[in-house]
Amino acid sequence: MLLGEFHHNIDDKGRLVIPTKFREELGQEFILTRGIEKCLYVYSLSEWEKLVDKLNTLPFTKKVTRTFTRFFYSGAAACKFDNSGRMSITSPLISYAGLDKECIVIGVNDHLEIWDASAFNEFMNANEDVIENIAESLFEGEE
Repeated sequence: MLLGEFHHNIDDKGRLVIPTKFREELGQEFILTRGIEKCLYVYSLSEWEKLVDKLNTLPFTKKVTRTFTRFFYSGAAACKFDNSGRMSITSPLISYAGLDKECIVIGVNDHLEIWDASAFNEFMNANEDVIENIAESLFEGEE
């Protein structure tokens, strides 16, 4: 399970250090793709396969399926860590996520998210007051 929040700077060549505990769980090879809300998603190969299996059950005749799968797969790339524990992020993905200098890498159970620090802080601030309501609606009827 991927958990926690870490702050690292992306270098001029688009390389970002991923914490050791995350690298160990992801494995040497992993998938990097566009995420929702202008962040990047990182999946281990096994978690990626599970997600692909789910996406393959969606009806391709629906426009929303085609739109989402184009968005999701077209940004995806198979990646490996270098000897310094860094991943290389392509310039289109850097641009998509607005990664400038300081990045925040968070564990979200089955995947990582990579955010520009200011975008992540804006997201957290914007949602700070509604988290209680979100939790209540998600767990409605459970005591």
